[in-house]
Amino acid sequence: MLTIVLLAIVIALLFDFLNGMNDAANSIATIVATRVFSPTMAVCWAAFWNFAAIFIFGVSVAHTMGEGIVDPSRINEYLILAALIGSVIWVWLCTHFGMPISVSHALIGGLIGPVWFTFGGDALVASGIFKIAIFIVLSPLIGMILGFFMMCLTMLVFHKKHPMKVEGLFKGLQLFSSAIFSLGHGANDAQKTMGVITLALFIFNEIETIAVPLWVKCLCATFM
Repeated sequence: MLTIVLLAIVIALLFDFLNGMNDAANSIATIVATRVFSPTMAVCWAAFWNFAAIFIFGVSVAHTMGEGIVDPSRINEYLILAALIGSVIWVWLCTHFGMPISVSHALIGGLIGPVWFTFGGDALVASGIFKIAIFIVLSPLIGMILGFFMMCLTMLVFHKKHPMKVEGLFKGLQLFSSAIFSLGHGANDAQKTMGVITLALFIFNEIETIAVPLWVKCLCATFM
């Protein structure tokens, strides 16, 4: 069992790496394209804020992954391993072929699938799955609406300003937006892997409750 748990942790960190490869570039695309930072400096900037997010915003998302989707008492290390392998393969294929994908929902679906197949719907936490399903729809809509209003506000305030006069301000705002984006990414995506690793440790009885150990936080934040 220990071997399976350790293998699951390694694959979970691989998933975290693929998640970062897929999503993290979004937060630095603007500051690299506008040459505010070099690619190396931009990666360091994003990495810092992704790591910091874990300790700023807590681990509520990790708790949702650990006990808000499937019943921890009804699953075993083999189901977790199956969920992680399926998620890694799907994320790698989609990233390789340039297909749009939600890495988070790949992991959630990978966790739901084998548990549902093995134990049926009773082993699933319907309220947690419903909440996630609702925000699959709401998140892009809310982002679109907020983005539209931010664009309107920016045009209203700066449409009469000469580009050279606001260049310095906009560079600072781009760094700020990149940091906020990275904070959000670290507070959300990295925690999903934390929840799965913690769930594996819970099954192995290394921990007695679904509480994320510090070393799990650091590992997931680093690989993100």
